[in-house]
Parts: sequence; C-alpha cells; structure tokens
Amino acid sequence: MKKLFFLMSLCIFVFGAELNIYSARHYDADFEIIKKFEEQTGIKVNHTQAKASELIKRLQLEGDKSPADIFITADISNLNEAKNAKILAPLKSEFLEKTIPAHLRDKDNQWFAITKRARIIAYNKNANTDISKLKNYEDLAKPEFKGKIVMRSATAPYSKTLLASIFANDGESKAREWAKGVLANLATAPKGGDRDQARQVFAGEADFAVMNTYYIGLLKNSKNPKDVEVGNALGIIFPNQEGRGTHINISGIALTNSSKNKEEAKKFMEFMLTPEIQKTLSDINYEYPVRDDVELSATIKEFGAFKEDKIPLSEVADNVKEAVKIYNEVGFR
Repeated sequence: MKKLFFLMSLCIFVFGAELNIYSARHYDADFEIIKKFEEQTGIKVNHTQAKASELIKRLQLEGDKSPADIFITADISNLNEAKNAKILAPLKSEFLEKTIPAHLRDKDNQWFAITKRARIIAYNKNANTDISKLKNYEDLAKPEFKGKIVMRSATAPYSKTLLASIFANDGESKAREWAKGVLANLATAPKGGDRDQARQVFAGEADFAVMNTYYIGLLKNSKNPKDVEVGNALGIIFPNQEGRGTHINISGIALTNSSKNKEEAKKFMEFMLTPEIQKTLSDINYEYPVRDDVELSATIKEFGAFKEDKIPLSEVADNVKEAVKIYNEVGFR
C-alpha cells in the first residue's frame, strides 16, 4: 500500500491533483488523518465541515456542479438519507469489500463504515445504582425504571437508528412498545448530546443514560477536569449480551455523484481503512476500528469486551423511516 501511495504521489505532483471532502465529523483525529494523506500522496485536500443535514442539502442544491468528491458522516440514518437523496455513487473497491465486513457496508456499495460505535447504557459507579435488572434495551421500557432514564431526543440520528435496529430485530409492535415505554420512563425532557446525558447521570438527575462509548472516552481524556471526573465515574452496561448483542452504529464514507476526482476519492476511502488510520481513530477518538487486526486503545480496552449485534446495517437503515413514524405516533420528540 505504501508503494502504491508513493507512485501515486509522483503522478499527482505533476498533475496537481486535489480532493474535496464534505464532512459532518469534527474531530482532531480527522485533521491528523487528512494531513497524513496529503503528506503520503501529495494530493491537496479541501475539507468542508457542517452538519450532515446541511451537507446533504448543499449536495442536492449543487447537483452535478458540486465540487464534493467524498461525503463523510456519523450515523447510518444520515448515510441512508444521503443515499435516498441520490447524491451518492456506487464504488467498486476490492480492498474495501475485502476489509469491511458485509454487514457494515451498503448492499449497493454506496457507503462504507470507517469506525464502529457501540450504543450502551451508562450509570454512575459511585451512586450505588442497582444495575442487576437492566440487561437489555427492552428493559429500558419497563415501568420499574420510570423517571430513571435520559437519552437524546427522538429527532437525533442515534435515537432514530437505535429504534430502527429494534424494529429490524423485533418487529413493529415491539418497537412501538419500546418507544412508548422509554418515553414514559424519561427523568427529564431530552436535551443536548450524549455528554450532556452523562453529566445528568453524574449529577444524580437520572440513573441511566443511553449513549455511545466513544463519548465516555472523550470525557475521560478531556482537558476539562470536570469532564474527566464524569467520564471516570461512568460504568457501562453492554445491552443484549445473551441475545443479539449490543447495537452498533458507524461513521461512514461515500463517493458523491458529482465527483470529478474519482481515483483520488477511492484512494482516500481505502486510506481510511488502512491499519495505521484505523489505529489513529481508535487512539485519538476512541471509536472501535472496523478492522479486527488493529490493537484497541488503552481507553477502549477499559470499556471491556462485548458481543456486537451483526444485523446488516442496510437492513437497519431500511427501517429508519418507520422508526421516525413510531416516535411521532407515541409523542416522543
């Protein structure tokens, strides 16, 4: 792979190749990765950041004239929205198909996972919380947890995708029952992101927060001492370990329909799945690598081993629309 990038860089310096990335990710790790790609290939990267919904709208408005070659975002619901908006193009890459398990890439090769995120239940280890009866996502909807749960709003992509995964695994009736039950059990009206839910649990405003593990990693390694205190206090419950496993969401990457630099885009997409970059994402952003031959960061190792839900994410994505409908029907905002 290094030889390939070296040979490519010689050609690029002659022709002055560029690559345009629209990204909804906003992490230090991503800037470090782009810098490494530019150094190793000589390809200049123009990096535009915004919310996923804004970038999707922009790609639709720009159409064929869009400068974007690559779209990057977290959450399968955002990738599914981009695919449905017909702004993505299929990519044939033997390397990506060989490296990424089939359940973590689009069935039509329009998006590919670059990291994994486990949606878990967090609690305060110092609060003597009884966790013995909370083992599955389904438990969150039981009456005995009334007033003890916090999670993001139903409009948040992570919330949509979690319900879509329950729909895909258990069917419509169970998904509706879950959404209704969790709504009744919320300690406070949903507000903010995962780190805000974690701070609520730390402050004693709720017993359990539904969140991603990588946010705990970011808290534990924050420059803010108060956030470090919150991160270190959190315990993790990996749900559904005796059944289908814990729900896995992803950050994904896709080629755009408007791409004028397809070869450079393909090289960057394959670069993201190299062992070096997968380790960078694990070490700096505490996301799980897609590859299973990459050593996990010390922080991720502290989370512990767990069983993953390996339902195809394309199947989960197909149920996002129904999940949104259910949230609206039960009044979960």
